[in-house]
Amino acid sequence: MSGLLGGRTCSSPGEASDLKFPLGAKLREPLTQARFQQLFGGAEQEQELLAESRWSGLCRLWRRRASACSGPGAWRLLLARLPPLRWLPQYRWRAWLLGDAVAGVTVGIVHVPQGMAFALLTSVPPVFGLYTSFFPVLIYTLLGTGRHLSTGTFAVLSLMTGSAVERLVPEPLGGNLSGIEREQLDAQRVGAAAALAFGSGALMLGMFALQLGVLSTFLSEPVVKALTSGAALHVLVSQLPSLLGLRLPRQIGCFALFKTLAAVLTALPQSSPAELTISALSLALLVPVKELNVRFRDRLPTPIPGEIVMVLLASVLCFTSSLDTRYNVQIVGLLPGGFPQPLLPNLAELPRILDDSLPIALVAFAVSASLASIYADKYSYTIDSNQELLAHGASNLISSLFSCFPNSATLATTSLLVDAGGNTQLAGLFSCIVVLSVLLWLGPFFYYLPKAVLACINISSMRQMFFQMQELPQLWRISRMDFAVWMVTWVSVVTLSVDLGLAVGVVFSMMTVVCRTQRVQCVALGLAEGTELYRPLQQSHKLLQVPGLCILSYPTPLYFGTRGQFRHNLEWRLGLGRGKETPKGDGPPDAVAEPVRVVVLDCSGVTFADAAGAREVVQLASRCQDAGVHLLLAQCNGESLSARDTDPGRTPGQSDPRAAVCECPGCSCSCPGETGAHWSEDLHSMGLTGSRGVWKAQQCVCEGRGP
Repeated sequence: MSGLLGGRTCSSPGEASDLKFPLGAKLREPLTQARFQQLFGGAEQEQELLAESRWSGLCRLWRRRASACSGPGAWRLLLARLPPLRWLPQYRWRAWLLGDAVAGVTVGIVHVPQGMAFALLTSVPPVFGLYTSFFPVLIYTLLGTGRHLSTGTFAVLSLMTGSAVERLVPEPLGGNLSGIEREQLDAQRVGAAAALAFGSGALMLGMFALQLGVLSTFLSEPVVKALTSGAALHVLVSQLPSLLGLRLPRQIGCFALFKTLAAVLTALPQSSPAELTISALSLALLVPVKELNVRFRDRLPTPIPGEIVMVLLASVLCFTSSLDTRYNVQIVGLLPGGFPQPLLPNLAELPRILDDSLPIALVAFAVSASLASIYADKYSYTIDSNQELLAHGASNLISSLFSCFPNSATLATTSLLVDAGGNTQLAGLFSCIVVLSVLLWLGPFFYYLPKAVLACINISSMRQMFFQMQELPQLWRISRMDFAVWMVTWVSVVTLSVDLGLAVGVVFSMMTVVCRTQRVQCVALGLAEGTELYRPLQQSHKLLQVPGLCILSYPTPLYFGTRGQFRHNLEWRLGLGRGKETPKGDGPPDAVAEPVRVVVLDCSGVTFADAAGAREVVQLASRCQDAGVHLLLAQCNGESLSARDTDPGRTPGQSDPRAAVCECPGCSCSCPGETGAHWSEDLHSMGLTGSRGVWKAQQCVCEGRGP
């Protein structure tokens, strides 16, 4: 191939080339084998250096573990596990205290009615929603890293927990229970909900021990938003019986939403006019107040607490009009004062609730981590995903001892906390003070609160989740694949159930990633004139090409799922198929096609390769050899494309003669060929190493030193 570019050739493989290619660029001298050994030593020195590096690595690991047991190491561990020790000394008392106090009190006021409302969604008495609005918030304040995150009861988790509780502790078919039987049923359901919180907390702590905070990335943004939007529709339909005053059993399992709608439509003539009127008036007040808080959030000093105003008005109206006795309106009743006695959940129930605890744990952590990341990016600070696992795991596990149900960060109260001026986790303490005052002293004032008002609070709190559907047109324009993930997840959640819809959404999202890796095409590259940069030939015609030389890039992992596409692309490009079709070219249409004699495969985009992918490279090398085409691999990442030990019939460690790989330190190239060991040495003599492997391969071929 001499004379291809100006007719300049190199006299011998060991000499430096004087060819000025590309134009105006100064080439480095090739690194010969002798020069390499002179600079870096031979095999014996390499082994000594390797042994020395391993010993020094063990020493560093030992010193690191020893320092962790020392006083400074223990203090660093304490700072990492108790974030208040880091941010409290830097707290700006004059600038931040008032904002945290106002935001905490505002969120605490919302926690009271919302906690009781979500408790009904969980199928437990309302007071346990207050417990869940107190203990987890206090624990997260001590362990969490999200400065603007508000934890407590969450509608999606309450819905998932309520479905599991109804399945584990179903209500008798008759439905007419005495007071004692109702108390026993409620106690069993509270125990089941606490066991779910214990199981989900234990799972999150196990994930923290294994440092699996990265798992939150598997729940992509379209999956999370579709999940919460579909769950909001479930919440709306599940609250219809309470809005209409109907005593209907709760539907669970697949197609529960449609079963509930059918039951409501059937029993619609039996609805209570009094509770229907209360519901209509409550929604007429709550919805406009929510809209005002959103539209005038910049002008209002603090959001209008529409929920607590509605709770007080409805309680006064029910008390003065005796709606509970005259019209049989369901009320909250007596809220026990103080705290429940700590009680370990029934561990015998854990095997039964494991299937429900896992999706609850994943949803709780994914929603909390995504919310924390959003506000951390907005206010320029960082969060620790593994520490968040510890915080939410401890919140669920410890609070389950006080009969709390699963909890996480909440969309509505987090947004409310930020709008009210919250700055740090200290706002959670003020929120706890408000809930504590209700538990200790103000509980009797909620005795006459109609449950229909709590159902309206549940529905109005879903406003933000329903409006997530407005993002669908923009998502369609940005990524239709993400749009498909959103729609599949939403339809699955609505038609099946929340947990099954979550599983379908995650699987479909991962499958889209796999399918996109299988649709990648090999790209033919050419050298941009006057540079060392390679560009796809289809993007520009002002690229230098060498007749008989084909440079290809395969920008995707090479594994069992992509090996077929890899084989098809290379056969199509090189004309190795059964029909011996002409190799595909991307150059100018008037260019004369010349048979390909040398192929340089740029593997910089192959981040990893499994055994099937490596075996495919070996087979490709054999077919290229039979066709008289020499194959060079450049920019190999580590040992991903070493192509060794891929033949089950070969002894481990024995090199494949068809695909020998250069094994010298620092080399990133290989040259499959019949004389593999010889070519490994020739590659070094030609300088086909380092980040310039593709350029060096083309240069040597052009100079006539290659095949």
